[in-house]
Order: sequence, then structure tokens, then C-alpha cells
Amino acid sequence: MIGTLAYYLPVLVFVCLVMRMLLFVVRQQTCIIVERLGKFNRICYPGLHIKIPLLEAAKPPISLRIHQLEVDVETKTKDNVFVRVIIAVQYRVLSSKIYEAYYTLHDTDSQITAFVFDLVRAQIPLLDLDDVFSRKDDIADAVRDDLKAPMSDFGYEIIKALITDIDPDPNVKAAMNEINTAQRLRIAASEKGEAERILKVKSAEAEAEACILHGKGVAGQRQAIIEGLSHSVEGLVRQTGSTPTSVMDMVLLIQYIDALKDIGAHAKSSVVFVPHSPGNIASINEQLRETIFAADTLKHDS
Repeated sequence: MIGTLAYYLPVLVFVCLVMRMLLFVVRQQTCIIVERLGKFNRICYPGLHIKIPLLEAAKPPISLRIHQLEVDVETKTKDNVFVRVIIAVQYRVLSSKIYEAYYTLHDTDSQITAFVFDLVRAQIPLLDLDDVFSRKDDIADAVRDDLKAPMSDFGYEIIKALITDIDPDPNVKAAMNEINTAQRLRIAASEKGEAERILKVKSAEAEAEACILHGKGVAGQRQAIIEGLSHSVEGLVRQTGSTPTSVMDMVLLIQYIDALKDIGAHAKSSVVFVPHSPGNIASINEQLRETIFAADTLKHDS
């Protein structure tokens, strides 16, 4: 048994080697170019394939998946600011142009990088730094559109171009942050001043309204005093038979004395100048008519 295995073992090894040289498998989303004696022969797609040993050779697989290449470009803007831009280019091999993709370009990434450098350095110098940030999608679309035609001739489809980073010089970024901070502080100061102005206006309006209401209250008080004195004088005239003038003199004298008493009863009261002549009581009538309301106002204010 052992002798039989030893006899057939070289045959089995030879068969395995021949099968390995004869058969090969192409994986999904890839394709393989087969050359016969160094010349292009055919394209093999996913599945099991046969090649002629020694006469045909299978080249490395070509991926049909989407690839992404990141290109780091440093250039200058229209306002003379150096900026570093990173562009991600997504591309894939066209299934209808596998021959061109394999045999035309030697180093695909280097070729795409060169195209991106040329396009970006032609676009960004036309824009100010602020426009580079605000129009980055337009720049990416321009790069994609300009890449499509030449790369299609080489067998590649440009799917998308994305600007993933815009990095100005650190000193420029610090200056931009300071400008932004100053603008926000100016807006905050303006809003604070406007708030203080509104508070002062509202306070003045409230004070004016309070003065108006206070004046109406004083006027109503005086009207009530006048009506009350009128009723009192009429009642005393009917009851005593005195003349209205004598009754009015007595009432005013009582009001005068009450006013002096109230003013003197407050600890915060100071000197009060009231024009009168104690030696001539009859003249108090005229004097009180001029000063009684001032005394009442001072009493309520204190």
C-alpha cells in the first residue's frame, strides 16, 4: 500500500501543478487580463477560467470598486493668503474601458494627483480666502468636471471630488478669530446700550405717568376739600346764623393750626416759612387762602 502511494504521489503532484497552471478564479468586482506570449488576449470576469500554461499569463487583478485618493494641495488665494486644501477624489475603472485603464496609465494615483494640483491652483487664486470657504462645493465640482473628460479617455470614471479640509496659515486663523471676537463684542455692546436706553426710557415714562397720577390725586384732594368746606360752611351758617365770611375765617384758622401741628409732629420736618401776622388775626384769612394748599401739599409729601 505504501509502495503504491509512493508510486502515484509524483503523478498527483504533477496533476496538481498542471491544474494550478491551467485553471484560475476571478473574484467578484474584479477582472483579470490574460496575455498570450506578451500580447493582450482577453479580459476574464468573475468566475472560473482556463489558460494555456506557458503560453498565456494572467495579470494581477484589476479592482472595479470605487477608490479614494486624497490630494494635499498648498496654494495662494487672491488676497495673498497661503492655504492648504485637502481634496478627496473618488474614482473607479470603467468596465467598458478596462484595456485603456490597464495599458494607458502607469501610475494612476500620480496622474490624478497631477491633474488635481493643476486644477486647484487654477481655481483658488481667483478667490479671496472667505470665498474659498463659502464656495468650496463649487471648487470641488469644478475639479470633478474638469477631471471627467481626460480620465474617461484613460478608462477611469470620476465619481466625486470633495474638499475635506481648508487650513490657512496659523497666524491667519488667529487673526480671523480676533476679528470675529471683536465683531461679537461690538454687537454685544450695542445690544447692551440699547437695553439700557430702553430701561431709561421706560423709567422716564413710568415717572411721568406717576407724576400725572399724583397731580390728578392732588387735584381731586383739593376738590374734595373745597366741597367739604363748602358743606361745612353752609351747615354752620344754618345752625348758628353767622355770616359765611366769619364761618370761613374760623374754618381756615382751624385748618391752619392743624397744618402747623402736623408739620411739627414729624421728626424729619425742618424750618417752614409761612407768611402770617399773629398780631392781626383778621389778616390770616387772606394769608391762609394763599398758603393753605401749600401746607397741605408739604404735609402729604413729608
